[in-house]
Amino acid sequence: MGYRLIRCVVAFWLCVFATSSAAALWTITYPRPIDEGDARAEYPIALLKLALDKTGVNYELRPSDRILLTAKAMRQLKENREVNVVWSMTDSQREKELMPIRVPIAKGLIGLRLFAINEEKAARFNRVRSIGDLLKLTPLQGEEWPDTKILQASGFNVFTVPSYAQAYTLLMQGKGDFFPRSLIEIMPEMEDQGRAAVLRIEPRMALYYPTAMYYFVSNSNQTLANLIETGLQRAIQDGSFDALFTATFNEVIDELHIEEREVYTLDNPLLPPKTPLTDERLWYRAGSEAASQ
Repeated sequence: MGYRLIRCVVAFWLCVFATSSAAALWTITYPRPIDEGDARAEYPIALLKLALDKTGVNYELRPSDRILLTAKAMRQLKENREVNVVWSMTDSQREKELMPIRVPIAKGLIGLRLFAINEEKAARFNRVRSIGDLLKLTPLQGEEWPDTKILQASGFNVFTVPSYAQAYTLLMQGKGDFFPRSLIEIMPEMEDQGRAAVLRIEPRMALYYPTAMYYFVSNSNQTLANLIETGLQRAIQDGSFDALFTATFNEVIDELHIEEREVYTLDNPLLPPKTPLTDERLWYRAGSEAASQ
């Protein structure tokens, strides 16, 4: 009888533990975007919700109390303050300081760069016929962005600024020649604050370098990392990841004529060795072959 009683007690507490774990509320805080209508944040938030829904956990997903730009958000995440998940482009340093969930959430589109240009300088781009011609022009980029080092390693003389908003301001003032922005960023940014009245998207070219935008968590939060990765993998397997990606990006891919552009491919010396480049499920592949550097 004693042994049976012990088994019953153990079984009871296992059930209680399982029930309480499922009922526990996970509070997951991401960086508050610059404004509530920031279209660039809509897809990462939607995909994070999808992944969490796939796990069946009870969660609350909410923005941080204050606006956090990426560099500040990454520092706060490292210190376990204000946020516990951030999405950003990866590099080796970020993967040392934080824990990446190595599923490229935008299927590599973060590395496909189109050019915001000032109308007054459009003629300069009409004369570009090679990567060598493009290297003669000056791109604007953020001071702490991995993109800056990638462009510099390829030979570009980069004009750096503290934030993307300042890059657009300078471009509108005629400073620098172009601002390379990812396919997932450039359309909503150009429409913001009337920039399209002065600027336009260069229609013929693009840059590409292999990179990924991941969800990152603190190195001390393996449990949350496992939770998000489990949800993403389930969404990949059942097709809902691809369905969300297609619904979000296919229209802009068509509108920007990605398949028709001449794409100059750059090396990425910052690409971490564990980037899952060989898993074709995780990457968008343009139909036309990209031009090499």
